[in-house]
Amino acid sequence: MADNTISVDDLTPPEIAAKAVNVGIKKANLDFGSMFVLALFGGAFIGIGAILATTVGTNGADFPYGLNSLLKGLIFTVGLVLVIVAGAELFTGNALMILAVLSKKITLGKMLRNWGIVYIGNLIGALILALIMFMAKQYTFAGGAIGKTALTVANAKSGLTFTSALGLGIMCNILVDLAVWMTFSARTTAGKIAAIILPISSFVAAGFEHSIANMYFIPFGLFIKAFDPAFASQAGEFANLTWANFFVKNLLPVTLGNIIGGAIFIGAAYWFIYLRKQK
Repeated sequence: MADNTISVDDLTPPEIAAKAVNVGIKKANLDFGSMFVLALFGGAFIGIGAILATTVGTNGADFPYGLNSLLKGLIFTVGLVLVIVAGAELFTGNALMILAVLSKKITLGKMLRNWGIVYIGNLIGALILALIMFMAKQYTFAGGAIGKTALTVANAKSGLTFTSALGLGIMCNILVDLAVWMTFSARTTAGKIAAIILPISSFVAAGFEHSIANMYFIPFGLFIKAFDPAFASQAGEFANLTWANFFVKNLLPVTLGNIIGGAIFIGAAYWFIYLRKQK
């Protein structure tokens, strides 16, 4: 008799690796229009997580740092939940496409094409969201405390040293890509959400650096500083907060770190374990 049972078991790590290759193939073969619009969504969805983290993270000076960080991390998970469940293209998650390249299912050029289009789309999506949020003046809520938090976060990120930003970027995408990797194992929406929560809340709570999130965090602070200078001057001194520092001292090293953490420490490592041809 035929076995008509339906498996509800989540995928095992070797099965996740095989699925990651297939996902990489599909991503590489997306047409430009679909890839770009999905990338706009990706930048905006992660930006929504950043908005919520800024709002929830606005607490009094006597609020415990660790608890504050944990709350920010938990709410920030909304961003990746939207990316995975609603559907979007995210540069940092697409570091796992390296498994398809190493398995010789797609070319390096196809992966780099995806990375380039998605990175630019994520940036534009995040910038559009930052402009909308500046127009909305939500940063003036709580007596301007939210805006002060946004400026403080953006200023701190813009003042990192290259090596610090690189290391924080590596650690961040190790956790982000572990979250994405584990969502491949889940067969249900609830399972995917559960796989996301702990790794993503951990990277935010620890203060690691995510290039796409920073495409919202820092420009939003820059918009406040440039277009509402009276508010910014009352909130404090934010000397590190410049466009040059955003691109050179944060986005460049954090992006490199994200690639190393995701593509090498997670993607290539799991390919070596589960997919390389062994004698």
